Amino acid sequence: MASPNQRVIIVGGGLAGLGAAVRIAEEGVPVDLFSMVPVKRSHSVCAQGGINACNDVARQQGYSEWQHMDETLYGGDFLNHQPPVYEMTHWAPQIIDLLDRMGVPFNRTPEGRRDLRLFGGSLFKRTHFSGATTGQQLLYALDEQTRRQEAAGMVHKYEFWEFLWPIIEQTDDGPLCHGIVAQDMRTMEIKSFKADATVLATGGCGTIFGKSTNSVICNGAAAARAYRAGAWMGNAEFIQVHPTAIPGEDKCRLMSESARGEGGRVWVPRKKDDDRAPGDIPEDERWYFLEEKYPKYGNLVPRDIATREIFFMCQEGYGIGGGRMVYLDCTALPDETKKKLDGIFEIYEKFTGDDPREIAMRIFPSVHYTMGGLWTTYSSEEKQPVHGDKGKAVGMQLGAPDNMMTNIPGLYAFGEVNYQYHGGTRLGANALLSCIFDGIFCGPSVVNYLADRREAGNTVDKVPDTFFAEAVETEQKKVEHLVAGKGGENPYVLHEEMGNWMTDYCTVVRDDAGMKKLLEQLQTWKSRYENVSLSDTAMWTNQNLSFTRALGDMIRYAEAIVVGALARTESRGSHYRPDFPDRDDRQFQQTTIASYDAEHDRPDVRYEYIPVPMVEPRARTYGAVK
Repeated sequence: MASPNQRVIIVGGGLAGLGAAVRIAEEGVPVDLFSMVPVKRSHSVCAQGGINACNDVARQQGYSEWQHMDETLYGGDFLNHQPPVYEMTHWAPQIIDLLDRMGVPFNRTPEGRRDLRLFGGSLFKRTHFSGATTGQQLLYALDEQTRRQEAAGMVHKYEFWEFLWPIIEQTDDGPLCHGIVAQDMRTMEIKSFKADATVLATGGCGTIFGKSTNSVICNGAAAARAYRAGAWMGNAEFIQVHPTAIPGEDKCRLMSESARGEGGRVWVPRKKDDDRAPGDIPEDERWYFLEEKYPKYGNLVPRDIATREIFFMCQEGYGIGGGRMVYLDCTALPDETKKKLDGIFEIYEKFTGDDPREIAMRIFPSVHYTMGGLWTTYSSEEKQPVHGDKGKAVGMQLGAPDNMMTNIPGLYAFGEVNYQYHGGTRLGANALLSCIFDGIFCGPSVVNYLADRREAGNTVDKVPDTFFAEAVETEQKKVEHLVAGKGGENPYVLHEEMGNWMTDYCTVVRDDAGMKKLLEQLQTWKSRYENVSLSDTAMWTNQNLSFTRALGDMIRYAEAIVVGALARTESRGSHYRPDFPDRDDRQFQQTTIASYDAEHDRPDVRYEYIPVPMVEPRARTYGAVK
């Protein structure tokens, strides 16, 4: 067991952070939980469609945990590590049972069983859901458990605090994380916080691309700061673009995959430049292009495939009125099914004025999820095969101290900021599962690491206070530099430019010429960033400062994405290159590892072999008709 005076810091108040906080607190270790917003406003609240797991009803269809693992690996184009995926999918039924006992109001069948819906990448119903607000229900349930631990004195929340930097000591045995520096976003006070282990659970980086379905705080800055401090990035180039979102002036609103899972159909007019109202277009003049090209999966192909098909359809002039939108049609669904989708229908009606129960929705792809993130490791071991397993079973060792630890001992990455589970493309409804699984399964690993650290005699209380004071001073100087800036560059203009360029050259389609132009432009943005000026220099709730500071980190994260995408001369999952349209397992069945070269302010890229102990890679086609 860890010592009573040892603590764990968790940065991020979403599902991964709350799950880890509860699990670690249950082991008797105090937790300091940091979040830029109240935890119930974390981006996990925006997840809509559901959470995947095999249950008895799914088994009656012929489904199994092994099948769930295989779908996840196949969907990820075999870039995921297999033992973590095996463990996640085999723990999934227990996780659903746990959430059910916590009071999550899962939809039920008339017989009282938890209802299931179809989701992309599977021909089986295996997605549990709470209407179209599943993320909100899960987050609220875990927040209740966190508040229970708060009342017991085991969790201390620091809401409205921003993570600035990990405190890392370069010892004779290598780097060692001793906690974090953070800033109160209201008083602007900067403080150091000591801990024997730190867990980053800070989500994705959608804001790098300007408009996305992510919340504006999902900028990747926390991961980028860890990267700049010495943590490695894994597969940073793999960014998911969701096929169905409402384009907006400020951001894009997600229209969940659950709409297609419940029977919604994607189509365009067969005649180019057709701007008639959708209800005026006869059935024989509608082109259900996903159903024609992928008759086996239809509208339930994985997101990267649906996104590319929609993108190409609009590129060829078949978008609505010749523009960049297609129809997502739910008007023919039964009333009972439409009720399950009320959550997303209300969002669509609020922002467009049209009722999707009566009029087909107009949608277009948008940046949505980060498959890559901080590189992490784990300990694997052979498992006793269970019913449904089709061969040797290799999972993770429960409680191994290195499970989901970065290359810096004492610094962990859980949830979307962790690159392990989703490979080249995440299957819908696996995100909520991976976040909660990380907290539940890997929380004991953090506790065991604390015990090892105490036994080795290198606990954080042995580190001089001056070391932490110096870390605070360094961050304070960064703030003073930004506040004093008089160069005249507007950080919001810089961000808008970067978002447009990143979206144009490094999302759905990536080619050599475009990405090289983008990489050159990133060097220009680095130079211009040195001349930014703040419009607000007051030291009270200064959001301008927070945004501008994060912009510098976003530029470095963006560079890691582009350098990795340029070097990966193949097409795999969400990474599509028309100049290299085929998957190249011989050269790229490997993880891209990016480490930060501080001297030259650039990423260094190398590759790590991915073992395949259970499922051999195979062609990923989803039954496409050539």
